[in-house]
Amino acid sequence: MSESKQGDGYAVSSLDTIGKGYGFRKIRRELGVTAFGINALVLPAGYETGTHFHEQQEETYFVHHGEVEFRFGDGSTHRVGPGGLARVDPSTHRSVRNVGDTDAVLVVAGGKDGYVGRDGQAVGGSGGHGPPGAA
Repeated sequence: MSESKQGDGYAVSSLDTIGKGYGFRKIRRELGVTAFGINALVLPAGYETGTHFHEQQEETYFVHHGEVEFRFGDGSTHRVGPGGLARVDPSTHRSVRNVGDTDAVLVVAGGKDGYVGRDGQAVGGSGGHGPPGAA
């Protein structure tokens, strides 16, 4: 995909379209997300972020590519590879280090005030029960 596209009630894009090089890709801004924060983070091999925390927002990290190590305020470290996940309370200090030999790509979603619940509805007999495991 070489450009972002918006339609009636949706938007599509790709990380390459949103930006190049290292650092943040502002997914929320590019797609017009309003319900929560979401960004991608591209880290070169060996790079370590600064330690940070949030006042209100819980974060969930998804490792799309590469190997990273999370370091938390209690001193623990956890190595996470592709498909790996981490959830962090707002006040918990955290940093991320790319421990692999290639770029690491993470998707980070943050929000507050709770889960909406499962509110999806099938339209016109088009699916019934959703994907495996959705029930």
